[in-house]
Amino acid sequence: MTPSEPFLSSVLQDEHSEPPSAGRNHEEQGEQDQGRRTVVEMIGVCRTFPGTPEVHAVRDINLTISEGEYLSIVGPSGSGKSTLLHLLGLLDRPSVGTYLLDGVDVSELSDAKRSELRGERIGFVFQAFHLLQHRSVLENVELSMLYRRIPRRERTKRARDTLDRVGLKHRVEFSPQTLSGGERQRVAIARALAAEPSLLLADEPTGNLDSGNADAVLDVFDKLHGEGLTLAVITHDDDVSTRADRRVRIADGTLTDEVAS
Repeated sequence: MTPSEPFLSSVLQDEHSEPPSAGRNHEEQGEQDQGRRTVVEMIGVCRTFPGTPEVHAVRDINLTISEGEYLSIVGPSGSGKSTLLHLLGLLDRPSVGTYLLDGVDVSELSDAKRSELRGERIGFVFQAFHLLQHRSVLENVELSMLYRRIPRRERTKRARDTLDRVGLKHRVEFSPQTLSGGERQRVAIARALAAEPSLLLADEPTGNLDSGNADAVLDVFDKLHGEGLTLAVITHDDDVSTRADRRVRIADGTLTDEVAS
């Protein structure tokens, strides 16, 4: 999925029993998630688009993502995974159901509050890198924090730190045009990390890369997961999905099963 410029701009700026998460019963979920904060909780989420007939893009989604979890959502084109990404990323609203992000019910928040929460809690990585070619690598990462009113010195420090985390400390003054595809995607990952999000969402992050660069990007995700970052990767590629420690499949808008990694 390649977002339009307005779409990208909005991203950059900005005691009851519970339904089981997809593919996990209560006992399994409790054992795995005990002591971990819940970052994402979707309860009965549906998204329907008007038309004749109506399009049921996602249906009755029950999904929980715990802090520090590395989840992949795998499915073919047209399965509903892009719609689910939009819902997870607060870029769209459910037609029915409840979505809690870091314990906040976002379903009925105003657009302004959703935009604010998105900017504070969610980082995005897309298939296309969306880097500014006339800016340095460091400046591309710094710009992602501009609208959060972070002081310039702090922006620079965070940008350098996140570039170091993705293995690009030696490329900070380079132009994106001089980098390989894998390096450019790692800059995009650093940009998403700079605001210290609760959740990193990646949409087909290796789709434009050869196998060597794809492996390098997935190695970065493994490293970030080891550091405790919460990741959700949306992909059609089973090889990419197996790098996660938990997988769910989506087909015809429904999360149908979980495959042990």
